[in-house]
Amino acid sequence: MAWIYLTLAGLFEIGWAIGLKYTQGFTRPVPTALTVASMVVSLGLLGMALKSLPVGTAYAVWTGIGTVGTAILGIVLFAEPATVARLACIGLIVAGIAGLKLAA
Repeated sequence: MAWIYLTLAGLFEIGWAIGLKYTQGFTRPVPTALTVASMVVSLGLLGMALKSLPVGTAYAVWTGIGTVGTAILGIVLFAEPATVARLACIGLIVAGIAGLKLAA
């Protein structure tokens, strides 16, 4: 169950990272409220996952999911560059997440 909590926490991390872009410096109330709510849920789920997972593994996987998802959505939603080098680095992060999961 801890891995499910951790995966959900990572997905909510993507939500708040992308949400920050839509808050326009916290001047838009609805995106700001959704972003803050996503932050709270993400941290709460991470805390639940940490009850049984090692902190180093859990934190690395949590940030890795957030990093990969945010980078991909940045490409899709905000027309950020999708260079070969950038995509390869995203792939390395995914490989690291998978390695940590297998080693845990």
